[in-house]
Amino acid sequence: MKKAGGAEKKRVRRSSGAIQNGGRDSNSDTPPRKQAAKQDEFQLFAEKVRDHKDLVSRWAVLQETRVEYFRGKDFVSFLRNHPELKDILESDRNLEAEDIANILLRKNLLVRCDRVVKTVRPGKKKLSTWPAHLEIFSEQGFSENDAFFAWTFVKRRPLWQTLLSFFWPVVTLAICLFPVYPHRCKLLILYSCLGVLLLFLSLLILRGAIFGALYIILGKRVWFFPNILAEEATLRELFRFCPKKDEEERPKWTTRIFYAVLAVLVILLMRHHAPDEAARARYQKRVSNIIDDVLEWDPRLAISGMMEKQSVFNETEPSNATDEEVIPPAGVGAKTIIEQDEDDVSEILDSSDENLDNSDEQKHDHI
Repeated sequence: MKKAGGAEKKRVRRSSGAIQNGGRDSNSDTPPRKQAAKQDEFQLFAEKVRDHKDLVSRWAVLQETRVEYFRGKDFVSFLRNHPELKDILESDRNLEAEDIANILLRKNLLVRCDRVVKTVRPGKKKLSTWPAHLEIFSEQGFSENDAFFAWTFVKRRPLWQTLLSFFWPVVTLAICLFPVYPHRCKLLILYSCLGVLLLFLSLLILRGAIFGALYIILGKRVWFFPNILAEEATLRELFRFCPKKDEEERPKWTTRIFYAVLAVLVILLMRHHAPDEAARARYQKRVSNIIDDVLEWDPRLAISGMMEKQSVFNETEPSNATDEEVIPPAGVGAKTIIEQDEDDVSEILDSSDENLDNSDEQKHDHI
């Protein structure tokens, strides 16, 4: 009887465990491994979408935290223009943008937000397109109409960016210590920087000249190194040599002639106002003197110069003190200042009387 009762208890426990497992399986249609794989796929998809430069996004404050957010209609148009990103989702690549956004919301990769200020400010006709302060929306569902969505995961940084953030203070300190470098190191750094700057300016002038020549002669817009001045571009895109295809309309011949005449006038004007040889020599001498002062500066010479000034000041200080001691104290056999002034005045009067007497005598002799 005891064995039968124990067997019944074991059966009841197994059945209850099976019911719980069945409830869990009914809630999730796929096994845990596939769920983790899908979550990784959507995580990777969210990272790719966030890193893409074509998705317009801004930064705002959400509950005292800075977050990066985008608009719902921008997300839909972005996936419409870049359907290749859906290939990351594999089996879910055929989902619509609304369904993908709802899955991202369900997996807490996104959170729907709403603007804090919902009234039009005085002096403006409509609400701001990109609000600076957001709050969490009550219904977490995707919408295109005035809906904002913020990323909830931390953006991964590449290794080179982490190393750059570590070495940036070291580089700043090295730049500040440039005046105390040895002379050879100063020359090496100076000529290296000048070489890089000259190379960059030459590249810009060359690509501008090629673009102008092809635009005027052939009517084509060809930019070599098209991303060299781009603000948001990867290192590979920054130094891409091949130009982009010219998809715009061909310019009119009147426009090309106008720009050709304008270029000729600019060249003639620059040649007319170009400095002569004497002015160029003066400017070169002035610049070379400034560079020599920077390169030849030595902290030891500066310290020695300061010490020399201090020694000269110490030597002149007692001499000034002796010069001031010219008035002896009264009552010790010396004259006071008033007595000296009276003697000087009497001497002047006597000399003037003598001069008058001499002049009278000369007049009398002449007569």
